[in-house]
Amino acid sequence: MHEDEHESLVSRPILSAVALDGSELIAAARHFARDFMTGVQAVHGIPVSERAMGLVQLVVSELVTNTHKYAPGPCLLDLEVSDGAVEISVWDTDPTLPAASPVDPGRVGQHGLETAMAVCRSFEVRREPVGKRVKATVVLADDPGGHPAGRLI
Repeated sequence: MHEDEHESLVSRPILSAVALDGSELIAAARHFARDFMTGVQAVHGIPVSERAMGLVQLVVSELVTNTHKYAPGPCLLDLEVSDGAVEISVWDTDPTLPAASPVDPGRVGQHGLETAMAVCRSFEVRREPVGKRVKATVVLADDPGGHPAGRLI
C-alpha cells in the first residue's frame, strides 16, 4: 500500500447505523455504541479514552431514552468517527424540538438533555422532513486540562 492510499484510508470517516424499536432499544443502543467504539479502537487503531467510551454510551443512552419517552415509533442511531471525535446522531418521528429544563435543584430526573449538552463538544437539534435529528459530538482523546467534554475551557 502506498503512503497516499494509507492516508486516505485513515482520514475516511468510520460509521455505522442501526434502527431501533421496541422495549429493549435503550440497552441495544448502549451495546451498539460500546461495540462500535471498541471496533474503532481494535480494528481501526484509533485511540479511544475511557472517558470517551463512557461518555458515548451515556449520551447515546440519554438521547435514545428521550426518543423512547417522547417520540412514537422507531428511531435511527448513527455513529461516525472523524477528525478525532465521534458524532452521535439520533433521528425520531416527532418534530417537537427538545428543550433543557430550567435549573431546579429539587427536580428529580429529566436531566438527560442537560447532561448530554454539558459533556459534548457540540450539540445540535434540527427538524427533518419527518421528525427531528439530534446530533452530539464527543472528543475521543482526553483534554490535558481535564475538561469532561475533552476541550479546554
